[in-house]
Amino acid sequence: MKRVCFCLIVSFLSLFLGACCSRCCRVQASASKPVVQAIYTATPVVIDGRLDEAAWQNAPTYSPLLGRAHFDKLPLAMRPTVGRELNEPGYYKLLWDENYLYVGAQFVDSDVHAYGEEDHEHHYLMGDVAEVFIKPDSDTYYWELYATPAGKMSTLFIPGRGALMGPLLASDPFNMKVAGQVQGTLNNWKDKDQGWSMEMAIPRVELEKFGATFAPGQGWTIFLARYNYCRYLPNKELSSFPQQQETNFHMLEEYARLQLLKP
Repeated sequence: MKRVCFCLIVSFLSLFLGACCSRCCRVQASASKPVVQAIYTATPVVIDGRLDEAAWQNAPTYSPLLGRAHFDKLPLAMRPTVGRELNEPGYYKLLWDENYLYVGAQFVDSDVHAYGEEDHEHHYLMGDVAEVFIKPDSDTYYWELYATPAGKMSTLFIPGRGALMGPLLASDPFNMKVAGQVQGTLNNWKDKDQGWSMEMAIPRVELEKFGATFAPGQGWTIFLARYNYCRYLPNKELSSFPQQQETNFHMLEEYARLQLLKP
């Protein structure tokens, strides 16, 4: 009888400690999720694509990287040519105020392209693009937002990652402010450019229109990505922050925690 009781106690303790360990691991995994900070600005940002306001200088930078498995996915013949490292780097910065979430970016780019002529197109198929994915923790939906060097934009709405796409993507467009600046010449493959920059102002009222609250302390995730097409590169570069294992911009589990900071 004592042996049975002892075995039951040991079994109970094992289950208890296992549950505690599992809970602890979950907390640690949550705590280790990358964070992107948006800094409050008392002065609205002028959306001209230049990132020259003083507020941008105080914002942290987030540099997109190639996926960790990028090199291993290449054909063997391409690996020595393409290499493991991002050839043309860049960075993102974020600000916010009572009306907008602002995202700014500056990229090195020796061959700037943007052939899309209208807003709300699939610009990633038509040239260089800065992408922002943003999602509330409280629901399944999220947005895929584009800005191009030509100052065009798209606001694609995704009801859920498992939802039928197609017409739903463009079912709820809104007017996001976007501007781009090219350091070089746009859509001219014959010369060599220096890069491009962009600013976007995402209306908070749009982010809240389906019930989620966009404010400090609320749960939101964000993902910053880039398409870079360039004749001088051995392959187009798809990069992101946070860095991914496999390149899949809809891997919601790898999005960063968004923090809205206000002094």
